[in-house]
Amino acid sequence: MSVTQRAIDDIKAMIIRGELAAGARLPKEADLAARLGISRNSLREAVRALTLANILEARQGDGTYVTSLEPSMLLEPLTFMADFHQDRTLLHVLEVRRILEAAVAALAAQYITDEELVELHSIVEEMDACDTVEAFVANDLRFHRLIGAASRNPVLASVLDSFSTPMSRTRVWRGVTQANAIAQTKAQHAALYDALAHHRPDVARAVATAHIAGVEAWLETALDETEPDALAA
Repeated sequence: MSVTQRAIDDIKAMIIRGELAAGARLPKEADLAARLGISRNSLREAVRALTLANILEARQGDGTYVTSLEPSMLLEPLTFMADFHQDRTLLHVLEVRRILEAAVAALAAQYITDEELVELHSIVEEMDACDTVEAFVANDLRFHRLIGAASRNPVLASVLDSFSTPMSRTRVWRGVTQANAIAQTKAQHAALYDALAHHRPDVARAVATAHIAGVEAWLETALDETEPDALAA
């Protein structure tokens, strides 16, 4: 193990043990380097790596701090990974999303509140009134994000959002090129809303699985018929 990797592990261990809480300022560079038994240059490399991972943040003229450690922040690299791959890797991303969407929907069916159902129904109505594919996709993201919040599992919801949000272009592409794609999505959203409103986890899981599986089937066919770089256009 390299000196830098050991320093990274030691700082992470300090955070896990509670020695460095979320929002806490790291000790002075010289003091922390001495404590870890490494050079200041090696410490800087470790801090740089942890900053890129959103575990630490450097504040100009004020030192280095532990971030809020919120799941959405720590999972940002997943968003980049999903956004970076715009070829057949998208099929793997969708496979992960299908698994996560089903789990999130089942949890949301148990915990969703009346207030959240009202908001979800409002989004469904707005989707019905959308006159552009882009507006429809924007509301589609809101629909799924609200269900994620209703799962009461912020880590699971953040992971799902990391795989869902970067696929906006694919959603638009499907809406433009596949006949009845928007009508199918509306019907599936209505079925999912109904399962959530009646607090049926089993039905919600099945509907969510079928919803994403349909997108997978379309994408596999579309990729066979389209140049690989079409998604990145």
